[in-house]
Amino acid sequence: MRLPDPARRPARESVVPMINVVFLLLVFFMISAQLAPPDPFEVTPPAATSDDPAQGAAVLHVAQDGALAYGAARGEAVFAALDEAEIEGPLMIRADKAAPGQAIAALIARLSAAGIGPLELIAEGG
Repeated sequence: MRLPDPARRPARESVVPMINVVFLLLVFFMISAQLAPPDPFEVTPPAATSDDPAQGAAVLHVAQDGALAYGAARGEAVFAALDEAEIEGPLMIRADKAAPGQAIAALIARLSAAGIGPLELIAEGG
């Protein structure tokens, strides 16, 4: 007596190709994503001896020649942009170490007079 062969189960589909595609998409988006906007110009902050890092979301850049940048605003337009911005936490000032001290002092006085604050100066750990 001949018994019929048992019915074959259909082969299970592999999830490996789907995992590969998801991994490649993840890598693609990680490489192409811009996590933080680039600095508007090269700034080398002054050295600091404190281990306490400055923290804040809003950053005002001051170049070596005293040029200002905040977001897309440049020069005097920075002050109007800061007036319109809703800044939570301190305003971070990222000034170049070669920027004139008088320019930084005048900037801090102007920001304080406009009611913008608190302010923190970004420096490199020394």
